[in-house]
Amino acid sequence: MNRSPHIRGLIALAAVALSLYVALTVPVHLGLDLRGGTQIVLETRPTAADTDTDDEATDRTVEVLRGRIDALGVAEPTITRSGSDRIVVELPGVQDPRKAADVLGRTAQLTFHQVLGTAAVADDLPEPLPKRPRQQVLADESGRHLRLQAASLTGKDVEKAAARFDQHSGGGWHVTVDFRGSGEQGWARLTGEAACHAAGDPARRVAIVLDDKIISSPQVDPSVACRSGISGGSTQITGTFNDSEAKELALLINGGALPVPVETVEQRTVGPTLGAEAIRASAWAAVIGTALTSLFIIAVYRLMGALATVALACYGLISYAALAALGATLTLPGLAGFVLAIGMAVDANVLVFERAREEYASRHRPTPRSSLTAGFRRAFSAIADSNITTLIAAGLLFLLASGPVRGFGVTLGIGVLASMLSALVITRALADYAVARPRLRRLPHLTGIAHTGTVRDRLARTHPDLMRHPRRWLAASAAALVLAASGIAVRGLDLGIEFTGGRLIEYSTAAPVDADRARTALADAGFPRAVVQTSGENGLTVRTHHLDNTQAATITDTITDLTHQADKIRDEAIGPSLGKELRQGALIALAVALAAQLIYLAARFRWLLGTSAVAALAHDVVILVGIFAWLGKPVDGVFLAALLTVIGYSVNDSVVVFDRIRELGRHDRKTPFARIANQALLQTLPRTVNTGMGAAFILTALAVLGGDTLTDFALALLIGLVVGTCSSMFTATPLAVELHQRGGAGRIPAVRGSARR
Repeated sequence: MNRSPHIRGLIALAAVALSLYVALTVPVHLGLDLRGGTQIVLETRPTAADTDTDDEATDRTVEVLRGRIDALGVAEPTITRSGSDRIVVELPGVQDPRKAADVLGRTAQLTFHQVLGTAAVADDLPEPLPKRPRQQVLADESGRHLRLQAASLTGKDVEKAAARFDQHSGGGWHVTVDFRGSGEQGWARLTGEAACHAAGDPARRVAIVLDDKIISSPQVDPSVACRSGISGGSTQITGTFNDSEAKELALLINGGALPVPVETVEQRTVGPTLGAEAIRASAWAAVIGTALTSLFIIAVYRLMGALATVALACYGLISYAALAALGATLTLPGLAGFVLAIGMAVDANVLVFERAREEYASRHRPTPRSSLTAGFRRAFSAIADSNITTLIAAGLLFLLASGPVRGFGVTLGIGVLASMLSALVITRALADYAVARPRLRRLPHLTGIAHTGTVRDRLARTHPDLMRHPRRWLAASAAALVLAASGIAVRGLDLGIEFTGGRLIEYSTAAPVDADRARTALADAGFPRAVVQTSGENGLTVRTHHLDNTQAATITDTITDLTHQADKIRDEAIGPSLGKELRQGALIALAVALAAQLIYLAARFRWLLGTSAVAALAHDVVILVGIFAWLGKPVDGVFLAALLTVIGYSVNDSVVVFDRIRELGRHDRKTPFARIANQALLQTLPRTVNTGMGAAFILTALAVLGGDTLTDFALALLIGLVVGTCSSMFTATPLAVELHQRGGAGRIPAVRGSARR
């Protein structure tokens, strides 16, 4: 008795049961672009005087920032390192990043100084003696300049600080500071020196300085004796504090000083409305796209199509559970990748069913059961090769990208692995059980694989010779390539702020705003180079050079004055250094992707077919970028995710065709290569059509229902789907034929190793 069907059934049941348990018990962590909040990327800037390594300084900075974030009271904050000098802080629910960025980015260098006297101007300093520490002059709370001795105490001597309100004397808010260790004696010594001067003398004051600014300079009480000072290790910082200022000061003192200065290189704020709309739009796209794809698969493959639909549902459950179990963050591009992988999951099922139809039509396998078994066996190599190429693209996204695009790579990789499990294990377990039923033995046409199909029947009747003139197809591909490249040369690329640096703010306005009117208003406000675009009915996007938070607030006020109400739903700021780094990373990602595809395909199909496939990939990349240049669409991180996905998807079609060329050539050494290639194209064309239709339903739903953020993403994938499908047939294959003819070889390129028949 063959135990394989039972083993597959148990594996499928265990996978579904475990996924269901995880899905019900472990929540998926949503990214800020789905739940709303602020993300701030900080970069440490060590000075020449810092002795710690970059890693050590970043680690200590993370701990200080964690203390500050906890004191802010943000629910479920996340702080992680990125590389040796970057720190990513996520603050869910924080819609005003100005306060958060100010609190996180301040170095908080707290020092206590003896006041030596007044100074006429800020540079009224004596020349420092070799053995005397450098003095400094700072303005006190009233603007009067004081000459200060070098710091006697620092924030490291502080045990804790607390904001308090004096209800008895009516003194208002103040901050109580408790010293520790040697700080107690240091405070007594400092106040004792000040007490030796007469009341009213500036030298009787003690200056408390935060980040080179005097925040308080109280006089020592007359009751304190000279040289005795204030004992007990505690003092109060008084001033004109309100409640928030006092709490912020106490927070900074408690958090301690940052080991090294930090700079905000990226800042993103997403309103919860945008996140809710994105989730709802993607959910509708997934439901409608999956429903249309399921109906199409059922109409084409009947019972097998229905079983594949059940497997697709299991695929969705397994993918969701994998995301939850790995603790992955589901971002907006990641959600789109999840929807996209549903369409890609159809590919493996279509490959198997079409191969089973071929086996049944050849009469080598006279029953649906034997045909299905042979179909799974013969389609395995093509399924493995095509999914591995997609995994290569997903891995490159994870390694070379950052932020939401990296999350897309994780989601896509999980989707590919889950699709292979659903197709090769779950679909096969269900199909094996179904075709073994006696009724289906009597009515094989219900299975959907006991006939050749409409596309295959028409090709069998006409048997077109598509590879008769390969140079004509190559000329057409070259013409399309030139047309797309001219778009890049003529129109240029509209690089997003991720690659150029700058700030992008998106608003939802109460009423439509004319873009020209908004440009004029922003120019009058001091932003003549701001790029204003409208989106949707009441959407407005402003993109400009790098701005600080005060300038961004001015832009918001200007837009609000035009429409009386403008809700900020997205705010992204990228520093120029990070933009340059991301731009270089994008180019490296593309180069590495093409090189990785070439190496893998060369190992599997030798250099002739591998070179043809990679040339078709480069052709697809240029055409997609050129179309976006002609359309004036932005080229940003999300577009990069779509582009690398197109690379993986495009090579899938080439792999399927080349896998069939390899198989046919192994058993027929005498037929010319051009005829073998033409036969492989005709045999795999039904799979290409049905797979493309399945993915097109998903992507069309995503483009129509996905909202402004996902529309360009889905559009890029739709273009890539069409271009990639055509290039595998009319670029990669004709190029392989032409290269083979020029090489003068009569033998079909073979794969290393052997394949089972």
